Amino acid sequence: MDFVLVLVLLVPVVLGILQVALVLHVRNTVASAMAEGARFAATWEATPEDGLLKAREQYAEALSPDLVDTPRVELVEIEGLPAYRMSALVRVPALGLGGPAVTFEVSGNAVIEPDPRGPALGRAPATGGEGS
Repeated sequence: MDFVLVLVLLVPVVLGILQVALVLHVRNTVASAMAEGARFAATWEATPEDGLLKAREQYAEALSPDLVDTPRVELVEIEGLPAYRMSALVRVPALGLGGPAVTFEVSGNAVIEPDPRGPALGRAPATGGEGS
């Protein structure tokens, strides 16, 4: 009898801890992938699409790509410098099995590298494209 009473309290606590751990793992993995993708897109002679591909590569190695929805890259300004912001909407179902999901957005930023040949020959900052 005592076992059942304790079990009724412990099972939801353990499942809650597992859900929080799963959400934090997914958030950290996708945030790292978005930052890496933004850094890759910001390198000289790379494009925003290159950054999106790099980000997808990064999170697809560790997670189901179904968890990440609408990764996108946009041109922003950080402290007066042109930069890329890569972000994605993430949905993590309850314990990864289905049901109600926790939804949040993660992003990463990187300042665009200048053209080493000088501004007259350099690339114009890309406007950033929407990725799927």
